[in-house]
Amino acid sequence: MSSTALTAVILSLVAAACALPGVFLLLRRMSLVSDAVGHVLLFGIVLTYFVVRDVDSPWLFAGAAAAGLASVALVELLQKTRLVKEDAAIGLVFPALFAGGVLLASVYLRNTHLDADAVLLGHPDLATGDERQIGGVFVPAAGLRLAGVLALNLALLLLFFKELKLTTFDPALAAALGFRPGRVHYGLMAVVSVTAVAAFDAVGPVLVVGFFVVPAAAAYLLTDRLGVLLVVAGVIGVGAAWAGTYLAAVVDANTAGAVAAVLGAMFAAVFVFAPGRGLVAQAARRWRQRRDFFETMLTVHLLHHEGTATEADESAAAGLHTHFHWTPRDTAAVVRRAVRHGLVERAGEGLKLTATGRERARDVGPASGRPA
Repeated sequence: MSSTALTAVILSLVAAACALPGVFLLLRRMSLVSDAVGHVLLFGIVLTYFVVRDVDSPWLFAGAAAAGLASVALVELLQKTRLVKEDAAIGLVFPALFAGGVLLASVYLRNTHLDADAVLLGHPDLATGDERQIGGVFVPAAGLRLAGVLALNLALLLLFFKELKLTTFDPALAAALGFRPGRVHYGLMAVVSVTAVAAFDAVGPVLVVGFFVVPAAAAYLLTDRLGVLLVVAGVIGVGAAWAGTYLAAVVDANTAGAVAAVLGAMFAAVFVFAPGRGLVAQAARRWRQRRDFFETMLTVHLLHHEGTATEADESAAAGLHTHFHWTPRDTAAVVRRAVRHGLVERAGEGLKLTATGRERARDVGPASGRPA
């Protein structure tokens, strides 16, 4: 397998692992927490290193995950004081802890090289360098860790899907049924922390946040079903991983930046063209609503003058534009659509309501306006 394909595989594992908890973060309106967790890992790593004094110790992983949980706890502690809101609490906590980690590393670990590009952007290409031999096959260590995290996330999702779903959509009902939303919440935050730690070393914090947030946000515009939402988010993340990796190889760019750019482009495409919720669909829906509104106005006008002495004048197709203050062109278009939709029918030079048109007019009552 080529190095480009291997990098894409590792990024795909990150994307799938992050998409699962990322969906629940989005639904709980906590997506920015992933940014906070991704930036405080360095603080936990440095503090743990002071204890174990071994850069290869697995305790660094545990320390980083603990720092992620601590950041969430600090955010909630600040929020509970009611002196700051949740978004402000996140903005206060994660820069402070991230800066603290950088400061401790630069002051007390002077012999350690801190690559700012790797810390801020990440270098997914380098994740394929450290390999382990399994059954005579060399496999990147990062890939093994991420595959394990993905398997863990899938297992936990299957085991606690009901609890996650209920506490996400109706925490009060969940508490009444004895599901303990607080424990589920911190369990989810633990999963987010572990996933972020595993992905941080491989792809950097920018992509960690991107994979947590963007696929879930794009999938949310495409479906209302939670199960489908989880699958679609994973597919979008994996697709962006492969497309971004090969784009970076073609244009000789930073892989993390290319994947992040593809994620943004995919979200933009969904944002504009998503059926039902995209900008195009919303514009089409508003256009149809406006057309229906003016057709309804026509039926109300005809019903109001039906059977009166002014009916012949008020229902004359040629003079309708003077009664509505519409242009003749707009009036003719409204009449054509109303006839086509079975709301009115032509009777010589005038218009008559059909049973369908009369029913609509009676449903809404008088109306007035001007077509655009």
